[in-house]
Amino acid sequence: MRLHDRNWMQIRDYLEHDDRVVLPIGSTEQHGYLSLGTDAILAERVAVEAAEPLGIPVLPGMPFGMAPYFAAYPGSMTLRMSTYIEVVRDLLDCLHLQGFRRIAIINGHGGNAPVSGLVREWLAQPRAERVEVLFHNWWNAPRTAAAASQFDPDQMHGAWVENFAWTRVAGADIPTEPIPALDREKLGRLSRQEMLEIAPDGSHGGAYQRSDEDMAAVWAAGVSEVRAQLENGWFK
Repeated sequence: MRLHDRNWMQIRDYLEHDDRVVLPIGSTEQHGYLSLGTDAILAERVAVEAAEPLGIPVLPGMPFGMAPYFAAYPGSMTLRMSTYIEVVRDLLDCLHLQGFRRIAIINGHGGNAPVSGLVREWLAQPRAERVEVLFHNWWNAPRTAAAASQFDPDQMHGAWVENFAWTRVAGADIPTEPIPALDREKLGRLSRQEMLEIAPDGSHGGAYQRSDEDMAAVWAAGVSEVRAQLENGWFK
């Protein structure tokens, strides 16, 4: 259930019988012909669909992340690492204060990886009661990655693997022919201007799209894998 579809008293009552909550985190950044909100859209949607049958509240997806390498693309936003880490820390503190003891961070953006280090630091602090925090990259978790790999080993940024009906935008004509995949190692060493030059349309290569049937299989794996984390990924 979406937190925004409940009032505070309903969440208070929920906490009387369950202490799980989901925090989706994403980014607002270029995704080629797809929505600038792709990472945030996917993180929140996969979390909501996974949590709905379990009755677990899902916070609004964090729309901004760490994406300095895309800052030259208009509309792409990025936060400093220090800023982002402190925002997530504040949210964890707030959730703990209110009585949530099992917090699942569902991440939709590779640049947010440093949050996993914050989680370990935050959990290491002594507390009177046990608190658990999961950090789950939904798109490259084992079963989801395997589902995508059966169709295409190239799973690049801004390409087919992120092209769902809910990440497409009106008026964008998506190319039908694939382009060569860029070197991932080289991409990690580029300035923001070099990134714009090497990927002028934003896609990092491979096919731009696959059939909706293929994408449905990838999505089903993602939802199932997140749901398994929410059900069975805890120590207690």
